[in-house]
Amino acid sequence: MIEGYYLETHGRLFFAVKGLEHPPDRVIAVLRYAPDPEKGDREKGAVRYRRYYHFSEQKQFLQAFYPEYLAYLPTFQATLQSVPRSLVRRIYDPRRRLEQMMQATALEALEQDAADFAGILQAQAEVPRPAIGITGSLLVGLHTENSDLDIVVFGTENCEKVHKALRNLLDTQSVRELRRLDTRGLEELYAERILDTRMDFRDFAAAEKNKVNQGRFRERRYFVRFVKNALEVNEIYGDLCYSPVGRARISASIADDGEAIFTPCRYKLTHVRSLEGPQIPDLNEIVSFRGRFCEQARTGDPVIATGTVERVQSTRGEAWHRLLLGNSREDSMVVPVEIY
Repeated sequence: MIEGYYLETHGRLFFAVKGLEHPPDRVIAVLRYAPDPEKGDREKGAVRYRRYYHFSEQKQFLQAFYPEYLAYLPTFQATLQSVPRSLVRRIYDPRRRLEQMMQATALEALEQDAADFAGILQAQAEVPRPAIGITGSLLVGLHTENSDLDIVVFGTENCEKVHKALRNLLDTQSVRELRRLDTRGLEELYAERILDTRMDFRDFAAAEKNKVNQGRFRERRYFVRFVKNALEVNEIYGDLCYSPVGRARISASIADDGEAIFTPCRYKLTHVRSLEGPQIPDLNEIVSFRGRFCEQARTGDPVIATGTVERVQSTRGEAWHRLLLGNSREDSMVVPVEIY
């Protein structure tokens, strides 16, 4: 189980799996849907569900009613949302869901659009069908007619091919129904993001307007998540341990954006300077497990970033520091619109 998969628990909670590495007895995942007969606006099996968008409300809900899904993980020295493997009722595989849709004789309008979009990506990139799947609300059957198209691509080579093909389609406008977000789309996205990621709209629009992994297909907003296969990651859970050092705001230049499209994404840094917080000489990368920080900057770009500094210790004796983004509303990463 890796990023893009969903889990349903015996208590009918739905969690989105995060990352590629997990403890032996738990799966790191965040709450997405929970039964709520009063506030729920989605229905499955005669049960009404409420979607939980933000980390703060997810954590508050779990602390109050399901504390077993919050656990202190020594590897991260933090309490994280995670699902005990013993409580998993069902695993939702994005590739299997897309295959079911491809073989269906009748689909809802949203399902048809998702299947068509995935088919275009597969054909244009010339990747095998199992390289692409459907995630998000459509994966677990908790979508509405206005839900986004959430696509996931697996495997480094497949991801790079799909990303290149999608960029070409957007640049050439060869598929009339496919385009980048316009000003209205950016404003809508900003209104959603500002609730748990504080950014100036000008910086936000500058970062988001040319991204490949998001846009519109047939007037529906899409997001494509690019995920490595677990076997492509050299580390096993526990090989690296992470120790929070404190909050920091830095300026830096992007030395390598080779992993910017993936979730989790990574940016190698050079010319790092601390603007606020601890002075860390060997801070050499920015990492995020949130898709919103993918494609945020390119090699050579100057960036201003705010996040949590972590010391990374390898079982092989290596150690360095990184800036982790996505755990706080104050976290951000921007290419300055003007010189600071």
